[in-house]
Amino acid sequence: MPRLAKKFFSRLPEIAGFSVALLVAFVTLVPLEARALPAFARQTGQNCVACHAGGQFPELTPYGRMFKMTGYTMGARALPLSVMGVVNYAKVANTSKSDDPSADFQKNSRPVFSSGSLFIAGKVTDNLGLFSQITYDNFAGLNADGGFVGHSQADNIDFRYADRFLSASRDVIVGVSLNNNPSVADPWNTAAAWMQYVPAASLTSHQFADANAPFPGFGAGGNIAGVNAYMLWNKTVYAELGTYKTANQFLSFMSAGIDDAGKTKLSGSNNPYWRLALTHEWGPHNIMVGTSGMVARVYDVGSDTADPNNLGRFKNTGIDAQYQYLLDPHSVTAQVAYMRQVQTYSANSLAAAAAPATYVLADGATPVDPANPSDTSNVFRAKLSYVYQARYGGSLAFFNLTGTTNTLNQTSGLDPIGCGGTVCNASSTRVSGNLSGNPATRGFTYEAFWIPKQNIRVGVQYTAYSKFNGASDNYDGFGRNAKDNNTLFGYIWFAY
Repeated sequence: MPRLAKKFFSRLPEIAGFSVALLVAFVTLVPLEARALPAFARQTGQNCVACHAGGQFPELTPYGRMFKMTGYTMGARALPLSVMGVVNYAKVANTSKSDDPSADFQKNSRPVFSSGSLFIAGKVTDNLGLFSQITYDNFAGLNADGGFVGHSQADNIDFRYADRFLSASRDVIVGVSLNNNPSVADPWNTAAAWMQYVPAASLTSHQFADANAPFPGFGAGGNIAGVNAYMLWNKTVYAELGTYKTANQFLSFMSAGIDDAGKTKLSGSNNPYWRLALTHEWGPHNIMVGTSGMVARVYDVGSDTADPNNLGRFKNTGIDAQYQYLLDPHSVTAQVAYMRQVQTYSANSLAAAAAPATYVLADGATPVDPANPSDTSNVFRAKLSYVYQARYGGSLAFFNLTGTTNTLNQTSGLDPIGCGGTVCNASSTRVSGNLSGNPATRGFTYEAFWIPKQNIRVGVQYTAYSKFNGASDNYDGFGRNAKDNNTLFGYIWFAY
């Protein structure tokens, strides 16, 4: 770790130059007269620090969590519109081990306007509230000429009914959430939907930034439709139980903008999700310890849902904890989260995995093992952040993904048949390939950020890998090492 820190700080002159370039881009792209606060701030009359720890949106304070659990209804109705935009920059440490660097590291070392979002959010009635996000991805795809094509789609949606019952001996909040992303209704930032929150562009040069490093998550993914009932009892016990289905028919707006082939499709509506947490506040301190999980039966992407052989299964079980110290001018947040996932593959996926059966081990003779019918993966994530005067901050994060080795996940191999009888590398994927069939990935992310105004955040991250796709060295079969993926990443993030 000290060696990684030394490398990070040795890049400070480059980081400073990058920051100046992005600030120029920001001034160019953002209207200077824009001064309106986001929709929730207008509604409550509070500034961003009231809801977000040290002002670092979207990480919530106890007040912000209460606002969310009471259905976004605190305060008076106001203009329910906000917008958000992100400018990104990424520089990958080594781009030389590639057949086509322009494709493997698109727009490397160039600031880009990566995405923008429109929010329709706020109080509807005294008991009904809404949080909805529509996101435009500036680099969603490529056209026939090789140019980038932008695309918009539904992002996070959370429509709630909530009520609160207060007496001398009890304080109970109950509610129901209609949402499109497991854990998006969760009020803590250790939840899968929220722990990763600095957006990165959909560019191959950004594939190793912290946003794309391992995070705890649910195999079912997002853009599905669920109904969750939740309760907070005496500010101590939080419980949530729900179930999910495909976002189709009258719920198709939950996956708007996604074509049918790319849509997540679940079997039936019995795909349960649960969350349980214990929380306590004393003075400027608050702490939470919790668990969550989900079981989902998911069809292979783009497959025929009439064929039961296309149906797989995910089982996720996680534990997490968070501690906050909030007393002006200091804000400290510590987070840990662990998720275990067991994925059972569909019969058709296993049949298709017979294709690399000719792969052999390094001795040139021993065949690789047949594909596993299921895999287990474990993701651990820890983060410590500090903000001073709601203006200057930094964080240190550690991530570690481990899991079973499986031919099904192997995109590279030694093939004696495909090379005319001599053992050779028959990899089909450079840079992002996997020679071992193991997902193991480990590293640190160092971050520094500045909040010049409560709705603008400027930050830099350096993500350093000690392992990637199962190995520290030659993980793709073409000599690429984990440290080659180390990435300097910067962002300007603004919301109005």
